[in-house]
Amino acid sequence: MKCDGTGVIHTIGHSTRTIEAFAALLLAHQIELLVDVRRWPMSKRNPQFNREALAASLKENRVDYLWRQDLGGFRKAAPDSPNSAWRVAAFRAYADFMMTAEFEKIAAEIEALARAQRIALMCAEAVHWQCHRQLLADAFLVRGWTVLHIRDDGCHQHHLTPFARPQGTRITYPGLL
Repeated sequence: MKCDGTGVIHTIGHSTRTIEAFAALLLAHQIELLVDVRRWPMSKRNPQFNREALAASLKENRVDYLWRQDLGGFRKAAPDSPNSAWRVAAFRAYADFMMTAEFEKIAAEIEALARAQRIALMCAEAVHWQCHRQLLADAFLVRGWTVLHIRDDGCHQHHLTPFARPQGTRITYPGLL
C-alpha cells in the first residue's frame, strides 16, 4: 500500500521495538511530527519510549515530538453510554469522550497539525485494534482523512469499525437493540 499523499494521518504503536527500529519506521514513512497520545508517556519495560528519551531520540532523527495527554486513554464510561457495542470498558469510555465538545476541539487541533506536517499518532500497543488508536482512526476517517497504520510489514489502511454508526463527525457504537 502507498503510504503517502495529502490528507493522511498515520498511527503507530511503539511496542517493544528498539528506538533505532522505531525511528527507522518513522523515517521510512517520512513522518515529520510524532504526536504521543499516551496519558502517561513512560514505560518501565521500554525506557527508550519515556517522554524525555523519546523526544531526544526523535530530535536526533529530525522528527518533532508533541505529547497530547488530552488524547490519552484511561477514561470512565458514562453510566448511560450509547457505545455499548464496545465490550472493553476502556474503549466504550473513549468512545464517550469522542462525543464531547472537548474532543471536537482537540480533533480540530490535530487536523491543523496534519495539514502542516506529516504526522503519526503514537501509543504503546503494536496493533491499533488493541488500542484507542482504533477509535481515533475512526474519528479522523469520518472527518475525511485517510488513516494509515504503520506496522513492521508496511502501512495498512484503516477501515471504519464495523459496528460504528457515524453521524457527520460524531460516531456511536451502539449495541444490539
